[in-house]
Amino acid sequence: MEDKQRDELTQHISAQAKEFSRRLAAADQSRLTAAARTIVDGLHTLVAELQPTGEEFRLVIDFLTEVGHYADARRQEWVLFVDVLGVSSLIEDQNSPRPVGATPNTVAGPFYRADAPEMPLGANISRDAKGEPLEVSGRIVALDGAGIGGAIVEVWHANAEGLYENQEPDRQPEFNLRGRFRADPQGRFHFLTVKPKGYALPSDGPVGQLMSTLGLGLERPAHIHFRVSAEGFETLTTHIFDQLDPAIGRDAIFGVKPELLAEFRALPLNGKKRQHALELDLVLCPQQPNETGMSGKETTDGS
Repeated sequence: MEDKQRDELTQHISAQAKEFSRRLAAADQSRLTAAARTIVDGLHTLVAELQPTGEEFRLVIDFLTEVGHYADARRQEWVLFVDVLGVSSLIEDQNSPRPVGATPNTVAGPFYRADAPEMPLGANISRDAKGEPLEVSGRIVALDGAGIGGAIVEVWHANAEGLYENQEPDRQPEFNLRGRFRADPQGRFHFLTVKPKGYALPSDGPVGQLMSTLGLGLERPAHIHFRVSAEGFETLTTHIFDQLDPAIGRDAIFGVKPELLAEFRALPLNGKKRQHALELDLVLCPQQPNETGMSGKETTDGS
């Protein structure tokens, strides 16, 4: 923050925040001290604007305490909290910018598994055959449209009931609806699966209760996750969303972008099951100097 902007801000913050900043001046100046100063300034400005009562302040503390009680090795309610506030998506946008024409990066979500098996092109990742068949085909290309041969394409998604394999290991086969493919020399890939269903984030904890009180939903439109890596290119982690899903305009974690909308096209009926097709291009960016090429942060909140 520039000095002029800070001077304007300090005119509206409390004496306590100014004293906190003065005390920080004696500490080693680092990114942490700068962040602490900005957070305290903003928090005190917010309190001055809202002027909460003592009872309201206690309710805030109770809420934050309850969020902590719901955070453990299996569930991270704090991550869910920042997800539904749009913070996770904002941080991903800031840390993984993409030029025009490239496929946007998104958060990976909690259900990614690095140990998904490699499968031949054309294989079926639906290991229980439950749901309406979906044919997925696409290309991995560079910004100039050239195919990226040999790119590794990892895929995972929810089933026809909106549940991932590692959410219900007793009901779905191991590695159901997930796999790893190697694109052909022209960058093309294809596989078979079933059409995923959208789902809702956990609503039984304090974050879900807060969103309900605010009148905001926890829906996530149907989507397929892709993670694509190739030598010389930034790793892409993204979603492809069903553009006709009724929740497409209210994704609870703000992951939907126009470039990520696709048609899960219904095919002519063949037998009793309706079939669908999805065709897409995933556009990678060249790897920048001093970058590892890995991007897409994982969360453990149920998104």
